Amino acid sequence: MPEKKTLERARKDKRERARKDKRAGKSASTQAGEFVHEEMDHIREGKHGARSTKQAIAIGLSKARRAGVDLPPPKKASPGTRRKAAHDSDVGHEGAAHKTSATRSRATKKALKREGHSAASKSALSKQATSAAKKRTATDRSAAAKKAAQTKGAAGRSAAARKAAHTREVHAHH
Repeated sequence: MPEKKTLERARKDKRERARKDKRAGKSASTQAGEFVHEEMDHIREGKHGARSTKQAIAIGLSKARRAGVDLPPPKKASPGTRRKAAHDSDVGHEGAAHKTSATRSRATKKALKREGHSAASKSALSKQATSAAKKRTATDRSAAAKKAAQTKGAAGRSAAARKAAHTREVHAHH
């Protein structure tokens, strides 16, 4: 178990990163993405597992809310899930760190350790992204792509075009 000082520093660093992203004008979902990414790394490192990719993402989003990222509760979710999301947001905005129950924390970690690690695999993440995209309308996906291209900047766009051309070239020979 790391020392209390180390934990405090790590918690402060996370909050600082979230605030810095916010100041940089990054959207809440971009900020949250960092936390989800970190969660996937934890699963890959073997810190713990997850029953599904969806659960792994949910853990990351919960941590993001608790770090002060302004993420709204999910629209299409059970009342319990919405309540949990709202509570996480409250915790993130209060700023006062309350004492986490050691027993509960230990139980959660132990339960997650028993789960598998394939939830963070490339194929699992790819499957999850595809099924999530299928649920969105074509207009919605198109708008998201346009917004992404807009926020990329000229250099980013030309780099993306080069990459796309290279990908087409690689797959044309098969």
